[in-house]
Amino acid sequence: MKTLEETIHQKFKSMFQAEPILVRSPGRVNLIGEHTDYNEGFVLPAAINKEIYFAIAFNNSDRLRFHSHDMEENAEFELNAISKTNIGWANYLLGVVKQFQQANLQVKGFDLVFGGNIPIGAGLSSSAAVECGLAFALDHLHGFGLERLTMVKMAQKAEHEFAGVLCGIMDQFASMFGRQQHAVKLDCRSLAYEYFPVDMHDYRIVLCDTQVKHSLASSEYNTRRKECETGVALLQQHYPEVQSLRDTTVAMLEQHQAEFDTVVYKRCKYIVLENARVEEACRHLQRGEMQAFGQNMYASHAGLQHDYEVSCPELDFLVAEAKKQEGVLGARMMGGGFGGCTINLVRLQEIDAFIAQQQQAYQRQFGVNLKTYLAEIVDGSSLVAQPETKKA
Repeated sequence: MKTLEETIHQKFKSMFQAEPILVRSPGRVNLIGEHTDYNEGFVLPAAINKEIYFAIAFNNSDRLRFHSHDMEENAEFELNAISKTNIGWANYLLGVVKQFQQANLQVKGFDLVFGGNIPIGAGLSSSAAVECGLAFALDHLHGFGLERLTMVKMAQKAEHEFAGVLCGIMDQFASMFGRQQHAVKLDCRSLAYEYFPVDMHDYRIVLCDTQVKHSLASSEYNTRRKECETGVALLQQHYPEVQSLRDTTVAMLEQHQAEFDTVVYKRCKYIVLENARVEEACRHLQRGEMQAFGQNMYASHAGLQHDYEVSCPELDFLVAEAKKQEGVLGARMMGGGFGGCTINLVRLQEIDAFIAQQQQAYQRQFGVNLKTYLAEIVDGSSLVAQPETKKA
């Protein structure tokens, strides 16, 4: 059976009668550190082997010709008149091209076939993988020599301006900076980063997809941001140095608890504790203490469920069920909340039993067939192959 990479490569050759370069770009999981990004805190994502492949070559014209393998759709655009289109998937690509143009980088006409195996809607950042993959491919094809961080920022702006999603930088960063068998701790204020080894010899990441997205997600997200800002404003009256909840301690919160609205206090406490959990989790990884790391994951979920209140019955049920199983080191909801996936750290020999048990329990409780995905931690965006005639 042909690999996805081979399929994309052959599709390009049959459509465009040319030899492309091949690039891959991964989706990501976030091991711990949820809702900390917009509070200038820490996150701990990893790139995973759910990926998008790109076959791309110049076409000696002023046209862009795209083929989405997954959607089985073609689209063609004028290179010198890039603007948003009503073709949803194409906007992620056009947004990246526009960022290169705005940086005064002369993009030439090109042909592109792309497709992947990142489950859509599971919160694994397929959009960031598309943006980062094309940015990486265009940089390599033209020989611009851009820094990875520059491409990450371009990919993020493409999402803001062409997809209309005001995302943080974590997803694009993880897709571009991933490292095999490592998580990357990112400081969302300074964008300083550090790699920590994830000892996956005896374990795997298993994602359990609730397949629900409660309508609360976007409105509650904005509410949480405001609640955090309210807490910061209050603390600044006592601690002028506090710029965000990143600069706050539990002691500072407790000292002024009486001045806080109860809900705002809970939100702030969660963020302060979650930042501390990320740092603690990194120490556990450094020492190979996977059991302790798993406990950080459970604590993170409890905070998201009770203090930040962005979970939902389906997520809580899956985490509670995971906790009953001996082969599970840790589990928590992942992403913005109100649906999406739980991320579970499971012993290798227990994976089949874990999946079977979760699926049976979920079917009994909600009448839904639970989708699960196994994930391995891989490198970030990279070149897979290029024509032998083309110099690197």
